Amino acid sequence: MSAHRFRPSALVPALLSLALVGCILAPMEGCKSGRRTIYSWFHHRKAKSKSNSSEYADNVAQLVQSPKLAILKWADYSDYQQQVQTFYDQRNYELAWTRDGKPTATTTALIEVFTHADQKGLLPEDYDASRWSQRLARLHQILERKDKSDNAEEVIAQFDAAVTISTLRFISDLHSGRVNPQTLNFDIDVPAKQAAFDLPTFVNDQVVDSGDPAAVFSTVEPRNAMYAATEKALSQYLALAQQQAAQPSAPLPGVGGTAIHTGGYYAAVPALLARLQLEGDAGEDLQTTTYNSALSAAVKHYQQRHGYTADGRLTQQTVDSLNVPFADRVRAFNDSLERWRWLPDNFVNPRVLVNLPEFQVRTYNEDDSLAFKMKVVVGQAQGNHDTPMFVRSMRYVNFRPYWNLPTSIIKKELMRHINASGIGYLASHNYEVVTAGGQHVSNFTANDLEHGRYVVRQKPGPQNSLGLVKFMFPNEYDIYMHSTPEMQYFNLTRRDKSHGCIRLNDAEAMANWVLKDLPNWDADRIHEAMYGDADNKVVNLKTLLPVNITYLTANADEDGTIHLYDDIYGYDKQLEAALAKHPHDHSEHKVNPKETPGETL
Repeated sequence: MSAHRFRPSALVPALLSLALVGCILAPMEGCKSGRRTIYSWFHHRKAKSKSNSSEYADNVAQLVQSPKLAILKWADYSDYQQQVQTFYDQRNYELAWTRDGKPTATTTALIEVFTHADQKGLLPEDYDASRWSQRLARLHQILERKDKSDNAEEVIAQFDAAVTISTLRFISDLHSGRVNPQTLNFDIDVPAKQAAFDLPTFVNDQVVDSGDPAAVFSTVEPRNAMYAATEKALSQYLALAQQQAAQPSAPLPGVGGTAIHTGGYYAAVPALLARLQLEGDAGEDLQTTTYNSALSAAVKHYQQRHGYTADGRLTQQTVDSLNVPFADRVRAFNDSLERWRWLPDNFVNPRVLVNLPEFQVRTYNEDDSLAFKMKVVVGQAQGNHDTPMFVRSMRYVNFRPYWNLPTSIIKKELMRHINASGIGYLASHNYEVVTAGGQHVSNFTANDLEHGRYVVRQKPGPQNSLGLVKFMFPNEYDIYMHSTPEMQYFNLTRRDKSHGCIRLNDAEAMANWVLKDLPNWDADRIHEAMYGDADNKVVNLKTLLPVNITYLTANADEDGTIHLYDDIYGYDKQLEAALAKHPHDHSEHKVNPKETPGETL
């Protein structure tokens, strides 16, 4: 017997023939009535929602045999077809969204949700927002018998299928996002998250008869305080974008290459002030025609929120940022919400969150309260050193580690020094050459190193490029957090200076927090492990810590302050290009991790 699930809808043609015979033999029952109830013969109704009419069961069944529904904007729903069929199987192909020819209260509320999908960072037209009024009018005409066309039954079935498909799409997009991040080479397992969610049953049991579907939908969103605050901030920027579209203004003029200080001259002060007041960086009561200290303070506040050097001077960078249309800012919020939705449930509230364009790491206590924030250095935007997005669990801490150089760094950087200074460069900079098993090699050539015949590693100690401790959450990218001797980079506002790894401003404070629940690992012992003589000491964690390396160019902070950052890696642009290709492409793609062995740094 086949292992595939039996579907009554697969036998529709044969069943209809049998039903017609039954109509002929028992005409008093009426042909229409007899052939509409055939689905109840085969399996018990599983849906918990109230029973509804089965009068259009064969129409619905025939519709969902096709992976396309012509009346939808996105007619091809092949990625949801099986779930649509399961939804109707569970209810014996009864209608779900109309009763006695009228849309249910739930249906009306659903259409309202689809119309305002932009408040969730989604696109209303993905759920046919502009088409529902016409469909409702057609249903009304049929109900009032003003539409006497022969295809009235088909119209009712199509309406039901369209609501079902749109609802499944909306919930799926809200729960796990619109794009599979694996297609962008980010190793976050969205397909597994989708497979674990019984979408058809959820809709049948939780949505169909709901008096408040919007409240039901909120239960499938990430339950994270920053996500909720970001979604709230999106509403503010949607309103600003609508206002800007209705009342467009000229861009602010540049500063001519010289930053404007307090007391300096800027011809467009009134326009600058008005622009700063839109986002609340300047108070509504502020009035000035000169670049005075109050206006400089407002510029400083804006700069702080955008990750720029916050000195209150009006720079060309600040002017360019102020001239970014609010519609573009809305897309950044949408991108951030999308990335939150990708997360597996156990990473929605991570213990460690690194936001790459913010150059900052947050750590959270077990009750999800913020423990502390810390500056980080991340991968360079130039030179193919972007730090990727992924989620993993921190498993151990390595004190006074070796640094095993990747082949790419040996070829691109180390060989340049060796060719200029000779093999002696290695010893003078605390490097050593070993076999893959760790045995020291003394008889080697520059050619051996360039072709990867041996491992080049830097000895532990204060000058080791990894510093005195690294925090390991094993992954195929060889990305981790570590200390660094190059502390000068933390004085910069933009801190993309590494080869991909995440450097910590205060690694000892991180170690104290990570190991706080381990017995005998107090602050004194951690300090000794970092500055003592014992090298390469590994400490396994008692409890694994979920780590989320993410990319949020728009987010709301713990105090509600809204932050917007530059798209330093182009990840937003990449995501938006993927969304533009197909709004419902959930196909699986193989991840392409770092290709060269070694540790990224």
